[in-house]
Amino acid sequence: MVAGHVELALFEQTLANPDGMNQPFRDRVADAAEKTDGSVLFDVRVDGDVDVQRMAAIGYGTTGTAIVVMDKNGQLRCASVDSDTSALVEELAGWYGSPLSEQAHVDYHSTAITLLAKLRSSGHFARF
Repeated sequence: MVAGHVELALFEQTLANPDGMNQPFRDRVADAAEKTDGSVLFDVRVDGDVDVQRMAAIGYGTTGTAIVVMDKNGQLRCASVDSDTSALVEELAGWYGSPLSEQAHVDYHSTAITLLAKLRSSGHFARF
């Protein structure tokens, strides 16, 4: 259900954009989080993946977490996080919330790739 609310907010952004130019991914995720009373947990690049270039998480406290990915064509897709992937989300959120000086010394990429692989194996974000 959480992902459905985020998808609706992202769809509204598309309809409200008559010239066809989308906002940057970070802004779209932040706007969707605000409209759905969530908070951005992380927003990272996914370098090296064939299909996905960005991934973010929007948290809703005890209600759940939604993952938003942007494919190479700029299309956004959403999925809800299950308990199998929550530790990876927490790890990425911790990295994202740390000071830039610490972020520079810690590699988040392998965690992001692992999270994306687990989401795909559970039926989310199948190859585009």
